[in-house]
Amino acid sequence: MSRRDQALLLDVVRQAAIAVRSATLARELQLARERLVLAREEDRRRIRRDLHDGLGPALGGVALRLDAAGNAIGTDPDRTRQLVRQSRQDVTDALADVRRLVHGLRPPALDDFGLVAALEHQVEAASAVLDVELDVGLGAGRPAEGGPDASGAGALAALPAAVEVAAYRIVSEALTNVVRHAAATTCRVGLTVEAGALRIEIADDGRGIPADAVAGVGLRSLRERAEELGGTCDVHCPPAGGTVVQAWIPIADEPAA
Repeated sequence: MSRRDQALLLDVVRQAAIAVRSATLARELQLARERLVLAREEDRRRIRRDLHDGLGPALGGVALRLDAAGNAIGTDPDRTRQLVRQSRQDVTDALADVRRLVHGLRPPALDDFGLVAALEHQVEAASAVLDVELDVGLGAGRPAEGGPDASGAGALAALPAAVEVAAYRIVSEALTNVVRHAAATTCRVGLTVEAGALRIEIADDGRGIPADAVAGVGLRSLRERAEELGGTCDVHCPPAGGTVVQAWIPIADEPAA
């Protein structure tokens, strides 16, 4: 081929590569949108089912019992007291269902205590089984001196709501996997805000994940929560042993380099 033919072919390849890349990105974007829509509709279906099948009948039963108590208040006080007690218990159960629904939308601990304190509660619960260390604002692998870093806690307090929920869910799911499956003795949870992104790392010294293991719901959930916000999540087992979960979630208006 002549130099002119080679240059022409090179230009064609460049244009074709750009077209292929654009088509791939468009397809990935469409798939991501479809996953988001499916997840949203699944959440709506779950909430509707819980309200229709659980909370609705429970409150309807309370209304009927209170009507019956009102009818029996003059003729059968004992029956009235029994109906009121049953209604009180039904209302208590209904409130528990409401709390469960709200927790599914956004963990109340994030609103009550903030992300750092909510994660501390998660770490405290897991500490009953193994030694867990929480490093905030220090980066993964750096020892904490005197507890979470104040500047790191301040940066985490200013995170967008969606990033807070994703970080909380990722850490919670990863700690659950460590407690249930890793047979680990120590675990380190690190969160740091840098270069317009929140970086999360959960590392344990357990038995790791077998090479032929099929990713379960928990591991898929970790990746999906990061990818929903344009981030990434990687789970790998170092040669020294254990398992490391690393998540990167952008929090700036523009992606970090």
